[in-house]
Amino acid sequence: MTIGEPWTIESIRDALGSPTLAQRFLGEINKAPAHQLLTVFAKWERIAKDTVAASERADEIIAAEARGEEPPGQWIDGTRRIQEAAARIRPQGAA
Repeated sequence: MTIGEPWTIESIRDALGSPTLAQRFLGEINKAPAHQLLTVFAKWERIAKDTVAASERADEIIAAEARGEEPPGQWIDGTRRIQEAAARIRPQGAA
């Protein structure tokens, strides 16, 4: 999808990537009553835009790592928080 190009049912389907998700979209858009078509379309357009943005972001991160650079953006180190949570639930028999 290029910037400025209007979204279509076909472009949304293609942007979703997952065949299962694309089928779900097509099922919803095909079964929507006429008065709900724009609402259903807008919902899936947002999902498609988010999917495309996440994919582009992932490509940027992969390219940066391939060049040996730090991934772009600000990253929060959650190691300590995860270790604390693991220590809390370990006595309950969890990993």
